[in-house]
Amino acid sequence: MRRALFLDRDGVINEDRGYVHRREDFVFLPGIFDLAAAATRQGLALVVVTNQSGIGRGLYEEAAFHALMAWVAGEFAARGTPLARIEFCPDHPSEGIGPYRRDSDRRKPGPGMIRDAAAALGLDLAGSILVGDGLRDMEAGRRAGVGTGILLSADPALAARAPPGTLVLPSVAAAAAWLAARG
Repeated sequence: MRRALFLDRDGVINEDRGYVHRREDFVFLPGIFDLAAAATRQGLALVVVTNQSGIGRGLYEEAAFHALMAWVAGEFAARGTPLARIEFCPDHPSEGIGPYRRDSDRRKPGPGMIRDAAAALGLDLAGSILVGDGLRDMEAGRRAGVGTGILLSADPALAARAPPGTLVLPSVAAAAAWLAARG
């Protein structure tokens, strides 16, 4: 079975500027393409798993998300590091509007997006890695059975609350260096 590098989007792939849905607001974080290249060299499938409650809250349309992510996928592909899958959850249990107001196991910290990607791509979750910038990312990975969680944080208080066994690194560039050293 193939292993994967699961990537949260906002705060891992791009600067988290709050409900980013337009190309002009999307800024790639330093090191993200180095991280993707290290993963690709090691045969890891690149999978994005992202909560997108801005859709559910009515702040932007699902079509805007898909258009932005098609461009993002093109940027990865142009560098020889294609995304194998993009999973997203637009739902929110209390702030969602209409059909988006619901509990969903796909919404992190639920494991649904990870499990769905694993089923679709035939992934070995225990041999996979998840990179996120929040505790709900780490919890989603833990609940899905992802073998390695990398929390991007320079905040000692957040790092102290990370699940046991979580690797805490200060930046995407540090995660890229860590992964490259493993290869």
